Amino acid sequence: MTEPTPAATHTAAAAPLGESSWALGAALAATQVPLALLRARGGAVHVVWVNDALASAVGHAPAEVVGADVLTDPRVRLSDPDAVRRADREPSVHPAVLRRADGRGVRCVVHVSPVPEQDGVPPGTFVAAVQDLTAELTASAEQAALVDEERRERRSLSLIARVSDMLADVDEPHGLREIADLLQAQVVARADFFLFDGGLWAAEGLGPAHARGTRHHGPPHRVLSHCPRDPVGQLLSGVRDGLVELDLTADHPDGTYAQWMSRHLLAAGAHGPDHRVVVQPVPGRRRIVGLLALRPRDGGGRAGLQPSERTVVELVARRVGLSIDNVRLYDREHRLAETLQRAMLPEQAEVDGLDVWTYYSPCADDAQVGGDWYDVLQIDPQTIGVVIGDVVGHDVEAAATMGQLRSVVRSYAFDITTPGPVLDRVDQLFSGMRIPRAASMVYAVLRRDDADGWLLQFSRAGHLPLLLVRGGAAQLVRGTGGRLVGFGSGGRATDELALVPGDVVVLYTDGLVERRDRSLRDGLGVLETVAADVTARDAAGIGEELLSHLADHPEDDVAVVVLRVPHADDDLADAVGPRRRRWALPSEPASIGRARHSVLRTCEAWGIADASNAELVVSELVANAVLHGWGHVALQLYDTGDGLRIEVEDANPAPPVTTDGHPGRVGGFGMQIVERLADWGWRQSRGGKVVWAKVRPGSLPAAGPRG
Repeated sequence: MTEPTPAATHTAAAAPLGESSWALGAALAATQVPLALLRARGGAVHVVWVNDALASAVGHAPAEVVGADVLTDPRVRLSDPDAVRRADREPSVHPAVLRRADGRGVRCVVHVSPVPEQDGVPPGTFVAAVQDLTAELTASAEQAALVDEERRERRSLSLIARVSDMLADVDEPHGLREIADLLQAQVVARADFFLFDGGLWAAEGLGPAHARGTRHHGPPHRVLSHCPRDPVGQLLSGVRDGLVELDLTADHPDGTYAQWMSRHLLAAGAHGPDHRVVVQPVPGRRRIVGLLALRPRDGGGRAGLQPSERTVVELVARRVGLSIDNVRLYDREHRLAETLQRAMLPEQAEVDGLDVWTYYSPCADDAQVGGDWYDVLQIDPQTIGVVIGDVVGHDVEAAATMGQLRSVVRSYAFDITTPGPVLDRVDQLFSGMRIPRAASMVYAVLRRDDADGWLLQFSRAGHLPLLLVRGGAAQLVRGTGGRLVGFGSGGRATDELALVPGDVVVLYTDGLVERRDRSLRDGLGVLETVAADVTARDAAGIGEELLSHLADHPEDDVAVVVLRVPHADDDLADAVGPRRRRWALPSEPASIGRARHSVLRTCEAWGIADASNAELVVSELVANAVLHGWGHVALQLYDTGDGLRIEVEDANPAPPVTTDGHPGRVGGFGMQIVERLADWGWRQSRGGKVVWAKVRPGSLPAAGPRG
């Protein structure tokens, strides 16, 4: 390109400098701002001069640029070519992309200014200054990336916080399903939780298969063998760590966890087009407690999860794992405490000539063992001993003290037949043992005084008074009273009360009457009022009615013993009390006979005919609970008005199965018998499962062709 003529440099900007045209040209060529001189002619816009800065920016030598038509040159991509043709009229700005010699495109903005026509300046001449936007765009992209990363982190923290809030409600039966739904809404296309505790199962709640609050689908799957080609089993055993990719359509070995999980997820529709899921272990404190199966939004298996998504999934799994560990630890401690507590309590007492009903329930808000207890002793055919007591506290020490007191009272009761001297001996032993826990108790002895009546003798050691219900009136029987156990100085008094047929005596602990919003005196007044209005006429019905009014939300352990002296010709068919009965039975064969006796007595009290059907149904259901379940067995009876409803609960969540008997041995027809006598079903419960049966009215059905 030739040097600009002197006439070309005579502009308003150049005149004050007093410089020659060649000096101005040299300055423009040396500036770091990319510049070009363009000329529009005949529908084309040619480059007539460029400085070194522009040549360096595009990576082409000036000779390769000068003469090019910017409207047609492939190295220049203008956003609006027509606007560039008109650029010689007024200053304007044009976005453009310049392709460098290395093929990389440079996004830029071209600032165009027309040069006025004068001597030596042809028409259509204008100068173009090129602004490279690479740095600005890079900074903007980095800023956008930072903002996007911050937004993702904020969403992740919000998700983790919501998961923590959900885990705070451990009793929510669908807590894990809600967390999975949250992951599906924000992180992945599909999420499914599986819990592991002696087996693997798909879970919606936090609890183990046999724990309180569990919700799962089907029985737990237990592995048949340890297989090195079972990636899921290796995760559960701790052999592998981190994420595992599982192909649901692969040929997994029979009996493995991988095979079972693949079949379950395929049946649930949890797979994508490529049938791959990612399995994240859910770690507890010392072992794997579950698994989280994930399908990324765009598929791709493990590679489909972004690093930020992996972090969220791992944090969620850790929080869920710790919560599961806590729930299981609490559940084991609670079940152990309750088992120990109930092991120290007698079961439902059966006394000839006396209607006895007993009840115990630990405080629902306290996972520790308590100090409440009762006992009913058949000292001889004519003498019954009854004791109820309360040791302060809800811990192992309180339970140990309770167990010692129970054993001491039992041993003395068979040697001494008067309550006062029995408590004197208990005081002596208690003080000698230096037990640092206060305890109260009532010991009562009932003796037959004639054919129908009983003589009640009792002695109180700091315990609440007895309640006597006679002829529709209730009164507290305080007697002499006395100090707490271990604080007596000898000579405890024995009070007497003659009982006649129809009389009811209630012994209880403070959990039945004491509340934070009322005094103990007021609670005893409420007990008298409720007892006077009781309409039930058998001991179990009276106890149930008292509990329904007074123990719906107990704040402490509750123990109750109801003693009723029956009439010789007792007919309870027209009793109108609550038509519900419940018993807690140990998981042992003897409970089957006790359950049959209980249902017969209840049917008699309610006037339900054909009790033999109900007796047989109860026998089969309780037998199944004893043989196939674990923990205590709960039996409940309901009078629905058109039949008797029976419910039996145990801690085994596996459903009952109707079979055609067990080959080679007796049994296996229990549920077939139930089907012939009743409509039945089952449901999950907080403690395992409940099997229910509604006995059809009428006598036993006729025998079939095979007898």
